[in-house]
Amino acid sequence: MKLLNKNLINNNLKDIFDKYKDSFSKKKISTINTEDDLIMKAFGKKQADVDINKQYWNREFGKYFEYTVVKVFELTHDEFKPGLRLGADEVCDLIIGDIAIDVKYRVGSGDSGTLKKFKQYGKLLKDKGYKPMMLFLRDDNLKSAVTAINKGGWIIKSDKAMFDYILKESGFDLKSFLINIR
Repeated sequence: MKLLNKNLINNNLKDIFDKYKDSFSKKKISTINTEDDLIMKAFGKKQADVDINKQYWNREFGKYFEYTVVKVFELTHDEFKPGLRLGADEVCDLIIGDIAIDVKYRVGSGDSGTLKKFKQYGKLLKDKGYKPMMLFLRDDNLKSAVTAINKGGWIIKSDKAMFDYILKESGFDLKSFLINIR
């Protein structure tokens, strides 16, 4: 594990946060209060805001979360490597030793193409000697997608287990960061 430099990590993660915060602040939102998650809270969004354009928000929150997790491991872990890509396809977002990690905000698509890719990518990573792992922020993922991910040989960590894993492997408390950045 790299020497933990919390200021460097905080500054890098704050830069990512500020970029997305600026983009999000330009979007019109509603004022209905409903249940939300840590990233929604960090950006001052409510579930009702997300529901107006769910595809947009899930994609943007997903990219923010992916970039953030990748940056944490890049700055803290000696065995960090960028994710595996096959042409335009991203098989995983990062590699730590023999663990190939794909980071997801949530998975809500149950279309056959998406489910097929989860299975194919899991097998491909295993064939290359990696242990495939998915890290999900949310735990309200589509059951058929989770089943397909499991069948593909992926280890799944979501919500508390995901934050615990990141803390254990990086030494950085991402959950506290997200709570405190707002």
